Amino acid sequence: MNGLVAESRKRWDVFCKLVDNFGDIGVCWRLARNLSEHHQVSVRLWIDCPEAFFRLQPGLKKHALPLMLGHIEVCEWCEPFGPAETVEAADVVIEAFACGLPPAYIEAMVARSLKPVWIELDYLSAEAWVGECHGLGSIHPQSGLQRYFFFPGFERDTGGLLREPGLFGERDRLRARADVRNALLALLGVDASLHRALLVSLFSYENAAIPELLNLWAKGDRDVLLLVPEGRALSSVATFFGESVLKAGDRRSRGRLVMSILPFSDQTAYDRLLWLCDLNFVRGEDSFVRAQWAEKPFVWHIYRQNEGVHLIKLEAFLALYCKDLDSASAATVCTFWREWNREQSLADAWPRLLAAMPVLEGHARRWSEGLACQADLASQLVHFCEKRL
Repeated sequence: MNGLVAESRKRWDVFCKLVDNFGDIGVCWRLARNLSEHHQVSVRLWIDCPEAFFRLQPGLKKHALPLMLGHIEVCEWCEPFGPAETVEAADVVIEAFACGLPPAYIEAMVARSLKPVWIELDYLSAEAWVGECHGLGSIHPQSGLQRYFFFPGFERDTGGLLREPGLFGERDRLRARADVRNALLALLGVDASLHRALLVSLFSYENAAIPELLNLWAKGDRDVLLLVPEGRALSSVATFFGESVLKAGDRRSRGRLVMSILPFSDQTAYDRLLWLCDLNFVRGEDSFVRAQWAEKPFVWHIYRQNEGVHLIKLEAFLALYCKDLDSASAATVCTFWREWNREQSLADAWPRLLAAMPVLEGHARRWSEGLACQADLASQLVHFCEKRL
């Protein structure tokens, strides 16, 4: 398990387990790419579900792990992980989303003369306590090693959000070309008369409110072009069209609604989809953050947790996101998001959201610009760890 990483670079190990149907691995893959490409770090990405990783790389032929991609070595996290004497711990160890490091790997960390910097990278949250806990250290009870809690977030006392250098320039150059949107529509076989349609992307979890929302669009006063990447929302979309299964390449229409199913894409292509749409429905953490960098109105489907804990996180973000909105627009956003996440009727909430779109677009731009004033997550991680190496 010595790996294939370059010795001239600092070596980081990132451990991640599949929880949110690609979401957790998606965050860790973006982080690994950012560290490798922009911070001269060699990364081993340990994942327990290679199939999920290869879904994020549709252009990459499935290959046995470990697999070297530039300065990133993608490794399969199997159990048992050891034996300990064959494991070489890295300079920095990221334990993502409380996945729990293998005991054999912790033994290898203890065996190092220069102990690694151990980071517990937590889930993104806008809750007030996040800033108070960010960067705190604690002693691991079994190993005696120091570990630090690193919290992504939206305010300056947190670890920030994943963002690549040059992201905004690429976004703005792409969006400035009117022919790009038209070319996308043509590629999807959409009638040219729909070039002024409301362009919506839908990447959510299963949601009983989806059929009703599609019906509102079909019977509405404006043409809607709906782009649905392959994922968990497909079953709800299929229900609306009276079908049991929909797949990539399928196109359906009803009333003012035209719908196309897109193949599961890599992260770069998904970012571009968000940039081109007028309204983005996103889920979990990775697409949630990328929608904010898109500077477009969006609706967040938060990952459901027991006892409604996720709704507390939803309210914390809404309070922050809507703080600078006028009261009517803030109420519109909050109502729609709450109904969406509780899978309740959107019959009243959708017309209000549509009417507020011009205001929300300006707000989305200002919100993104404000977030961009904060150092990005990868840069903060590197700075934090270099001080402790």
